[in-house]
Amino acid sequence: MSAVPLQQDVEAGVERVRESIARACQRAGRDPGTVTLVAISKGQPVEAVRAANAAGLRHFGENRIQEAVPKTEAAKAAGVEATWHLVGHLQSNKAKAAASSFDVIHSVDSLKLLARLDGAAPAPRDVLLQVNIAAEPQKQGVAADEVAALVEAAREAANLRLRGLMTIAPIAADPEDVRPVFRDLRELAERFALTDLSMGMTDDFEVAIEEGATLVRVGRAIFGERTT
Repeated sequence: MSAVPLQQDVEAGVERVRESIARACQRAGRDPGTVTLVAISKGQPVEAVRAANAAGLRHFGENRIQEAVPKTEAAKAAGVEATWHLVGHLQSNKAKAAASSFDVIHSVDSLKLLARLDGAAPAPRDVLLQVNIAAEPQKQGVAADEVAALVEAAREAANLRLRGLMTIAPIAADPEDVRPVFRDLRELAERFALTDLSMGMTDDFEVAIEEGATLVRVGRAIFGERTT
């Protein structure tokens, strides 16, 4: 795809998502400014990131270290000024690369990983704790009853700033079916006085916003299907 159609397609996707965020916030009585749109650029070329950046997006999310590191470096070289979020599962042996390349890490799910990130961070890094709130056996994340220990450790870390909780909801044909998952994460965060909630993706982010999401992770609705 040439640069002009790509820019137009991405701009249209960004506009549609922003309109959806505004509608969800209106229904929930929230200010749209309280919701950060994280564009998930996994599988997308640097050109798509540049197009989204030109359309006004400043937050981008990646899933895999191997793909993300060269992409973030290429994007910065191309003049993209952005906050980079790691939203995929992170193995503790890749903590140093993650702490060096990302500003926000959404997928902290163990004391070991917390310690590795704290030791590797070259500067203070924002983190969220991933919770498998729906208790799906195939999903990453800690159980709800394990969150307290992680919160305590994160708050004691020297180089990490605990922002909140993250979850990946089950796939559902009707977004209303996963509303209880988002509500449960919000209530869990409230127990620990955590204000940020990373929840909601292309198919369910409006419901997530209605239940309190402050970061929504949207890829397909902005970029279309992944190229890789």
